[in-house]
Amino acid sequence: MKYVEPIRSKQQIEAVKSYLKKRNLRDWLLFVLGINSGLRISDLLLLKISDVKAKDRIVIREMKTGKIKDFPLSLTCKKTINEYLTSIHNESEWLFKSQKGDQPITRIQAYRIMNKAACAVGIKEAIGTHTLRKTFGYWAYKSGVDITRIQKLLNHSAPSVTLAYIGITKDELDNIYINLNL
Repeated sequence: MKYVEPIRSKQQIEAVKSYLKKRNLRDWLLFVLGINSGLRISDLLLLKISDVKAKDRIVIREMKTGKIKDFPLSLTCKKTINEYLTSIHNESEWLFKSQKGDQPITRIQAYRIMNKAACAVGIKEAIGTHTLRKTFGYWAYKSGVDITRIQKLLNHSAPSVTLAYIGITKDELDNIYINLNL
């Protein structure tokens, strides 16, 4: 298994969103919800339409930890969910329904979707389904959210684990000291 990276460019994020929206609204929603929620792919893929339809929050039990995850949906997520739900005709219980029956897409299919989109927009770094979660953490950190809060959102054991997870290197942290110059 390759070590994957967050998407560190907002232009690349927008390019992936645009690429996916033109091809498949389900895949676009998967990307948008993934980078805006920090959910693991296993939890994303098991979302049901009833978990998000006309809702302001998502409340699920995480597969990996068994903990309840309860968080509000951003305006971006709500708009994307509504656009997707308006476009589907044969409602399944699954939000990310497979074309191969009444079941969610698989992790492998989600990986293929993300990888194809990344390649199509010129992303060179290793990309996978975990990129969605890492992108959430990375951009929360870059927008000024305290690392201990991100650690809590991602259920990590220590801030150092979260920093390594989202790809913040010692060099980047050292640059704070070098560039501050008060």
